[in-house]
Amino acid sequence: MMNTIYLDSTVDDDTRRQSLYEGQLFVFSPRPSTLALCEFARELIEEAFAPLYPPDAQHQMPVEQFVKVLAELKPTFIHHPRSKQLLQGMLEDFGCDLSNTYFDVPRLRSMAHTDYLTSGIALAFHPHRDTWFSAPHCQLNWWLPVYDVQSENVMAFHPRYWSEAVPNTSSEYNYYRWNKESRGAAAQNVKAETRKQPQATEPLELDPQVRVVTPVGGVVLFSGAQMHSTVPNTSRRTRFSIDFRTVHLDDLLNRRSAPNLDSRCTGTTMRDYLRGTDLSRIPDEIVAMYDDETALTAGGELIYQPQVPSMA
Repeated sequence: MMNTIYLDSTVDDDTRRQSLYEGQLFVFSPRPSTLALCEFARELIEEAFAPLYPPDAQHQMPVEQFVKVLAELKPTFIHHPRSKQLLQGMLEDFGCDLSNTYFDVPRLRSMAHTDYLTSGIALAFHPHRDTWFSAPHCQLNWWLPVYDVQSENVMAFHPRYWSEAVPNTSSEYNYYRWNKESRGAAAQNVKAETRKQPQATEPLELDPQVRVVTPVGGVVLFSGAQMHSTVPNTSRRTRFSIDFRTVHLDDLLNRRSAPNLDSRCTGTTMRDYLRGTDLSRIPDEIVAMYDDETALTAGGELIYQPQVPSMA
């Protein structure tokens, strides 16, 4: 069971990763590198929602208009060269060896108050492990709020399930088919989520749960194997946050990771990661250590190719 939250720990990255693979959480106060990433996100968000204050905009916009704004805003942030540059600076600031650390592009997330928008491009995630979605078990998740958050609009961790398997539908999930058939359809799922995703097949006991509230630019760092969920937002404000994922080359080579209790998905997300120095992808021979026959048989897309808005 997860039993420790480390606040502003100064251990080195190797020690930190090992603790994360054992189920611990790391929480960090805001620092210049994290605030710079949040400030850039706020610039784009506020330009997109102008003249409205983004956390309150849902109360003044039809949901279809809100979705239209997000459908352009999110890929603009995700694929902007500045986002990657700021993320690289942040990882270096946290003591990561950029030559051996690979990251997925930073995601801009939004979670509206109540049931205004809980699907598609602003999906409210049910309790899950990222490893149910074809992530490697050495994946680490970094999360930080862009505007002030509170207990009523963050995410929850469910520590009981760190060491307890959960019956789930991950065996039905193939990442390559998801890339081809479902990933690009987020903005079309406005009223309800129709895309099939892994989930538990029996009710989970969500308490006790852990919610971490940090100031803007604070960081929550956790294993992709942690059971976590989106808290029902009753704060009356839309929560905007950034998250991204990292893997370390040495851990991939040595198969050092969190345990796999119940993930049965196929395919792998490993082709998505970019090297912290030159943005090159994980070498094919290492990806092959984690891949399966569905790379050839699923009829999907190994790497998702999004429609990226012009940066002009």
